[in-house]
Amino acid sequence: MTPSPRRFRSALKTLHLWLGLSLGLLLALVTLSGSVLLFEQPLFAAGHPELASRPLPDLATQGRSLQAILSSPEGKGLRGLSLPDAELPVWEAQERGGNRSYFDASTGELLLRRSKSGDGLLILLDWHTHLLTGEVGETVLGVVACTGLFMLFSGVWLYWPGSRRALKHLKPHANPPVLRWASFHRFVGVAALPLLIVMIGTGTTMAYRGAVRSGLTAAFGEPAPSKPPRLSPARTPIDWPAVLQAAQAAAPEAQLTRLTLPSKDNGSVVLRIRRPGEWNLAGRSSLWMDPGTAAVIGGVDATKLGPGGRLADALFPIHSAAVGGMAWRVVACFTGLLPTFLLVTGFLFWRARKRRRPTSP
Repeated sequence: MTPSPRRFRSALKTLHLWLGLSLGLLLALVTLSGSVLLFEQPLFAAGHPELASRPLPDLATQGRSLQAILSSPEGKGLRGLSLPDAELPVWEAQERGGNRSYFDASTGELLLRRSKSGDGLLILLDWHTHLLTGEVGETVLGVVACTGLFMLFSGVWLYWPGSRRALKHLKPHANPPVLRWASFHRFVGVAALPLLIVMIGTGTTMAYRGAVRSGLTAAFGEPAPSKPPRLSPARTPIDWPAVLQAAQAAAPEAQLTRLTLPSKDNGSVVLRIRRPGEWNLAGRSSLWMDPGTAAVIGGVDATKLGPGGRLADALFPIHSAAVGGMAWRVVACFTGLLPTFLLVTGFLFWRARKRRRPTSP
């Protein structure tokens, strides 16, 4: 026997309520942290003006300082570094445990070390991306984000009174309390639906980025992304100034942004670069290099990908407000506050309705 529409609606309303009061809390805390992280770079620069105010040396000097960093005790165990730029003219190194170190771009001197467990912004970042629990947290985060999308669509379905009464039904009310909180919850949920879908939807794709990219490229009939070739580790010290200069010569119009160091299993060097027109601040293009000869042996030009690859590359810049300027960053920040508003108004509506029900004698 198929359930009646009334029973289905009642079950959906109950599910919407309890998912909102449980996983909705987790979603609200994640999106709140995301609103703060949209301003991570300026907040970090404001907290450490001694780093942001340094001069930016030329590429040859940066290469020599990189040589000094990787030869020092502090350089052991690094997995990659972000190159100095105008906004942050120092080397930012990512350690395997998640800590970050900052080195002078001229001398290679250690200037600052941030602990993943002791730095407020890094804690927020780990919470926003992994719920402080690594890969398990990222999986849970994907479930929470999918739940958020379900609550958005189910909420609109429960609200919809028909096209003729849609706008009238959105009118906010001041009293009684049960109608006040219901109307506020309904109005914000429907009015901000496109923004919430964009931000929560792109966040969901971050949790499943590998599958999303594979799905999009397959949908458009594009080949799987190429991977760097496997090289034997270099037997002689790497000439890092030569490596950086060869990379810049191979892509003179691009900005060198990140460097992935050779590992025990693969001696190749991967340089992330940002070509003109790319939205991602670090770029999605790359150069693969043989560090022993400072020669470019391959790479990926993200500006020449098919529509599936370009769409996959656009998701993170939209989510992180790397594109759209300050206007979109402010809108994205405001959108990150809305799940908390929906959680609070949904809870107040539920409580007001419970208080309104007559008690049995």
